[in-house]
Amino acid sequence: MNPPSVSTLEIRRPADGRALRSIPIVDGDRVRSAALELREAQVAWHDIGPAARASWLRKWRGWILDHTDELTDLLVAETGKVRPDALVETTGSCEFISFYADHAKEFLAPERVGAGGLLSLPKRLTRSYRPYPLVGLIIPWNFPITLFLMDAAPALAAGCAVLTKSSEMTPLTCARVIEGWQEIGAPPVLRHVAGAGETGEAVVEAVDFVQFTGSTSTGRRVATRCAELLKPVSLELGGKDAAIVLEDADLDRAAHGIVWGGIFNSGQVCISVERVYVVDEVYDRFVEKVSAALESLKQGSRARDDVGAMVTLGQVDTVERHVREAEQSGARVLVGGARGKEGNFFAPTLLVDVDHNMTCMTEETFGPTLPVMRVSDEAEAVALANDSEYGLSATVWTRDVARGRRIAGQLEVGAVNINDVFSNLFAVELPHSGWKSSGLGARLGGAQGLRKYCRVQAITEPRFPLTTKELTWYPYSARRTAIAARVLRLAAGRGLRQRLGL
Repeated sequence: MNPPSVSTLEIRRPADGRALRSIPIVDGDRVRSAALELREAQVAWHDIGPAARASWLRKWRGWILDHTDELTDLLVAETGKVRPDALVETTGSCEFISFYADHAKEFLAPERVGAGGLLSLPKRLTRSYRPYPLVGLIIPWNFPITLFLMDAAPALAAGCAVLTKSSEMTPLTCARVIEGWQEIGAPPVLRHVAGAGETGEAVVEAVDFVQFTGSTSTGRRVATRCAELLKPVSLELGGKDAAIVLEDADLDRAAHGIVWGGIFNSGQVCISVERVYVVDEVYDRFVEKVSAALESLKQGSRARDDVGAMVTLGQVDTVERHVREAEQSGARVLVGGARGKEGNFFAPTLLVDVDHNMTCMTEETFGPTLPVMRVSDEAEAVALANDSEYGLSATVWTRDVARGRRIAGQLEVGAVNINDVFSNLFAVELPHSGWKSSGLGARLGGAQGLRKYCRVQAITEPRFPLTTKELTWYPYSARRTAIAARVLRLAAGRGLRQRLGL
């Protein structure tokens, strides 16, 4: 007999395993029905124009800010975050709404394009942006609000309708934010569907553009299906982000920054610091500072705690496996190294004597660990940082900013933060993209973050009074062909000899 189908998602608190809420799973038929309704509503949404759409987005931002306490409480409950980490989502993420509401009209305006050669001189050239009718967002469990608003805000501003499937592990907060859109009376162009793989597959099939954030393995399957459907897709996938600490670094700042960058949200961040390379000259002092910083952290679910629980028990298992395998291969645990007695907790952990034969240095851990490796010099640090299938981001710590920029130009990653962590993610004007197995396409990036949700249309129109027919049109004749050949050579050549055929 086949097992009975599951019709609801049972959401539990990561901090203690207690039941939080049940919500119904949306099957493929209801996904398709929702998609049809969104497509119908999108026509009017596009027609009201960017200024009116921006007005609705600002009202939505107001609703989110008015419900900060409610959303933060819910986020803490369903993700296990500590409250300061949760507030980064519930308030900081509104910046994405503000930016695209403020700039949508500018970014969507048709652009005059200058002629690139003689053949286009007689024409007036325009580049126009037309939204994809329906965008599908598939959101992971680590940032249910941030990674939703990061894409929903520009897509809605562009004039798209948006169908969102958040993770089956953390669907509640994202669903509540979308309820806020409905509560302000906004046009019905934003929907949330809950479910696991089957629901996500139905979303991919039903929409015109897919933005997926999640694991590299699942991202490959999404990309394959989108390729089969000739459907555009953007992917933000896994990471194994490196930090490079040079001999001239401010070690106090580097230690504090790397600890926060590696342990924030229990290390469940795509751009977490997951491995650290420290030049031999300052290695011992750096390790001492990191050790002290980690030992000072308080872990739990109380208001005064620094580090919360992890979302899934499976992820705790992954962290424990990486730590145990490292120890078996010769690494030492200086701080932490153990899972909690209850709930999805793993202690902030410092690993030393690590190398690239260990999974903690090569596979994505996505947990509160900092493996620190000693290197001889800058060149070795760069080579090891690039020795990865991933290429999401990296950090470089040096007092010489010019040196930091030079090293950034050698790193095979989409973003580099010099003497800082995560700062690129809050720079809406910059693209957030993954290289190698870390992704395809980009999100944010100023105008590009909105225009990615649009089809680009080229328009030409005559600049001068029209003749009955163009030189190259039918009927052909020897004389017209000779003239056309001279014009084409004049356009194609460079220098008098080429252009005149001398």
